[in-house]
Amino acid sequence: MKNSVILNNAQIQHKTKRIAYQILESNSSEKEVVLAGIVGNGYVFAKRIQQELQEISDLKILLCEVQVNKKNPLEKINTSLPSSAYQNKSLVLVDDVLNSGATLIYGVKHFLEVPLLRFKTAVLVNRNHKKYPVKADFKGLSLSTSLQESIQVVFDKKESYAYLN
Repeated sequence: MKNSVILNNAQIQHKTKRIAYQILESNSSEKEVVLAGIVGNGYVFAKRIQQELQEISDLKILLCEVQVNKKNPLEKINTSLPSSAYQNKSLVLVDDVLNSGATLIYGVKHFLEVPLLRFKTAVLVNRNHKKYPVKADFKGLSLSTSLQESIQVVFDKKESYAYLN
């Protein structure tokens, strides 16, 4: 099976900027937003969104890394910030690809245990067949794929891309 590029570097930059504007619009009355990136590419994507938000707004952005065991999401979830740091704030849970929804739903569950002002989700690529009732509020690309296909995102300093495998 041949790998097929679905997003090149320029397209990822464009979609990241668009998501940053959408986050800014939905938090126009806020002074601070928490971007909670799921360990690995979700955190890298959250940092890229943070950079875009800093260029287009004066929002204070708190970056939080969410440690989820993707093989066993029932294990305890840890965050790089204490829950008091994001309590009663607007939070966006960020991942690179929404596959089955398992990682995102367990991340959502973790943050629902803390009172938040507003809660949204953002992904670069949303696959349109999920096992769990979770949706991406902000998405770069929606793509219908077969269950045998997978989507990989490579974030590199020089060249980033997403491909269908």
